[in-house]
Amino acid sequence: IKGLTLEVIFDIYFKDPMIINIVKDAIIDYEKQMNYTYIFGFEFFVKELKNNNVRMGVVTSSNAVKMNNVYAQHPEFKNYFDLILTANDYDKSKPDPECFLKGIDLLGTTADNTFIFEDSLNGLKAARGTGANVIGLTTTNSYEIIKGLCDYVIDDFEGLRYKFLSDVRNVKLHGFY
Repeated sequence: IKGLTLEVIFDIYFKDPMIINIVKDAIIDYEKQMNYTYIFGFEFFVKELKNNNVRMGVVTSSNAVKMNNVYAQHPEFKNYFDLILTANDYDKSKPDPECFLKGIDLLGTTADNTFIFEDSLNGLKAARGTGANVIGLTTTNSYEIIKGLCDYVIDDFEGLRYKFLSDVRNVKLHGFY
């Protein structure tokens, strides 16, 4: 279910409105207590991109309620990005590429000038459907599982630098997710 919006998960797995409400309440309680830790090297990498005037966005299958929990633990998070799209901001869930295409459009760039970082299988499929450069993270699935769905695979952001991205395919960076 990773990479799917909550509404899609309910459509697939739960039909009874009473059960949906129980599950929603349990999820809200659980997400309030979650620890939202950054992937190793994330902050350094994002700050380096920001210093190089790279426009950045987040396209998440999480809803606004969950993202508010992230912001509570990491008030600086919003400042790293020019755009944050949650599941409340688009109509079709990943693996449909609509969410990423919307982000690319709102950042005023094109897919060939965009890098999308993704960890979920549905997210990787959505990213691939945009024509953007796709970098898979092994934070959810193994290298073997994701390697066919992306252009590059990384374990975390440690050691990843702006220069690498700017050298890839000789594109000028304008956006990334």
